[in-house]
Amino acid sequence: MIQAERCRRKVESPVEENRNEELSKEAAETETTETAAEEQAATEDTREAAAEPEEKDDASSEEEDSKKKGFFGKKKKDKKDTQIEELTDRVQRQMAEFDNFRKRTEKEKAAMFEVGAKSVIEKLLPTVDNFERGFASVTDEQKEDPFVQGMEKVYRQLMASLESIGVKPIEAVGQEFNPNFHNAVMHVEDEEAGENIIVEEFQKGYLYRDTVVRHSMVKVAN
Repeated sequence: MIQAERCRRKVESPVEENRNEELSKEAAETETTETAAEEQAATEDTREAAAEPEEKDDASSEEEDSKKKGFFGKKKKDKKDTQIEELTDRVQRQMAEFDNFRKRTEKEKAAMFEVGAKSVIEKLLPTVDNFERGFASVTDEQKEDPFVQGMEKVYRQLMASLESIGVKPIEAVGQEFNPNFHNAVMHVEDEEAGENIIVEEFQKGYLYRDTVVRHSMVKVAN
């Protein structure tokens, strides 16, 4: 029995030793894994701690830049750029003044031309009146006279020239009296003609480009 027990112990002792070795290895591996994990965690903490100052530095630099912009505003312009802007503004102002002067001069010239033309037309109208008075006194027998026919041609040429520059007679007889175009020198009671109607014209009136050069002298029915 004692011998059998010894044999059994001899057989079990190598097995236990193997188990102990395996347990020791597992414990060592576990300890190694835990140590590596701790080292990795420590490394990550170190990296995060190092990154935080950099972020703070970036934030502080941005704050400083914003403060500088707040204090100083826009960057100071170059002296050359300022001179260019001033010269450009001056040239633009002079060009605008010249354009206004040109337009004003053209308008004044047009007004002077209108006044001058109107003055010339006013001086020609008495000649037209004399032609018409002369033709009114010509008898039917005298109309065939070469002199009378020649005068008629001159009169027609004169009237065509006046018409070409915008002169035209004002309509009067049979029209309603208009103080803008007519000058009433006589009034007559005429029920057939109607109230405020022109029944006779003593002197023709004329327009120059829709402007009255001379009012018509007329007789108006009341």
